[in-house]
Amino acid sequence: MALIKDGKPASLVLADGQIFTGRSFGAEGTVIGEVVFTTGMTAYQETLTDPSYYGQIVTQTFPLIGNYGVNAADHESAQSYVGGYIVREWCNTPSNFRCEGTIDSFLKAHNIIGLYNIDTRRLTRSLREAGVMNGAITTSDPQEHLPELLAQIRAYAVRDAVANVTGTEQRIYQPEQVRRRVVLFDFGYKRNIRQSLLERGCEVIVVPAQTTAKEVAALHPDGIMLSNGPGDPSENTQIIENLREIAKLAIPMFGICLGHQLMALSQGARTEKLKYGHRGANQPVIDLASGRTYVTSQNHGYAVIGDSLDPDNAEVSHINANDHTCEGVRYHKLNAFTVQFHPEAHGGPLDTAYLFDEFTARMDAYKKEAE
Repeated sequence: MALIKDGKPASLVLADGQIFTGRSFGAEGTVIGEVVFTTGMTAYQETLTDPSYYGQIVTQTFPLIGNYGVNAADHESAQSYVGGYIVREWCNTPSNFRCEGTIDSFLKAHNIIGLYNIDTRRLTRSLREAGVMNGAITTSDPQEHLPELLAQIRAYAVRDAVANVTGTEQRIYQPEQVRRRVVLFDFGYKRNIRQSLLERGCEVIVVPAQTTAKEVAALHPDGIMLSNGPGDPSENTQIIENLREIAKLAIPMFGICLGHQLMALSQGARTEKLKYGHRGANQPVIDLASGRTYVTSQNHGYAVIGDSLDPDNAEVSHINANDHTCEGVRYHKLNAFTVQFHPEAHGGPLDTAYLFDEFTARMDAYKKEAE
């Protein structure tokens, strides 16, 4: 296994003035973004193609990345949305029968600037202590224009994230045998959400993020899926208003990650930005109904404030075992439930895949009542 050591000099400059000097791989240039870390030991390719990372520079805490290469079949979307990518070491000689290329070739193909050979443990500690902060990866000498670069870094904000990742038209996907029809809102959805529905006999109609209640009703779905996605959920005021009307259709609804947050906002709850978020495949979540703890895959920087939910309409169903933040909501007056984590995660734990089965059961009951 060969570890690359000959990249060009490159640096990470953080908003607080810290500079981490290493080597570059992937594309060259300068990119500014919100610097975050993820603790996943595998699934780096899924991370790189997850639209929820739009506008962010992603740091992998696991020290060796790329040892099984990349392949098109595991992409979560058609392109990469990360702003930049940081690892301790990367492997130039991947070994896997499904391998179609190296992580370096992937980054070059998607014009993503990578940085390696820095102390990612020190960087992660800084982000845990200070919270996520803006930063820039640059392959030029940052000292030559440091005041200007710091000003740009500190002024940066992730804006219009959903608008930049959602599709612009409807797309239909069919299983071998159609048993149900699901409208899947594309807030930056991961392909494995679609695949999880197809495997359960659902025809999936992927719709743009701004789709209205009238447009949803015209499709006559048996269920509505609210996907993951990037950015500050409260920024999406029109989508939140649309969801308020869509919920009145009484069609079964299931939300994941951003979809979970947007649904809560549509029902009068509030969200908050977490200090450094939850990103990785080992997040413990407690199901309050059963008391059981599940290992989950997560990628989010915001959370629903559980106490802001209307107790007559909703209750917190799951909490994070580490910080007790809200990880799920069940609605009393709506045919809806949502979770903050990813039950469809690949690669990652599949402990909570049963939630898709609950969704299909709700759809079947809804169809039976309509007959």
